[in-house]
Amino acid sequence: MHDIGKMEEQLEVWRLRIDQLAHEMQRDSAPVGFYTLMHIDELKALHAVAKTNLDEFKAGNDQKRVWLKTGMKRSWDELEVALKKTKP
Repeated sequence: MHDIGKMEEQLEVWRLRIDQLAHEMQRDSAPVGFYTLMHIDELKALHAVAKTNLDEFKAGNDQKRVWLKTGMKRSWDELEVALKKTKP
């Protein structure tokens, strides 16, 4: 989890997956349910938090990074789990 470049790439992959899911739901002719919309919004919010935490981590000094690492890992793990639970 220390390679920032790889983490940025992974966040971009996840962002594209979230965008694809949202697009597929809009494209389907069936009406999109409330919980489906909420799930997409949740994924977008989790992604935004993970990106913000990574940006703060990158900008921080070594002392601040130690403090930020726990929050960054937690937000990263929450997004990863939520995406794994999402049907492809």
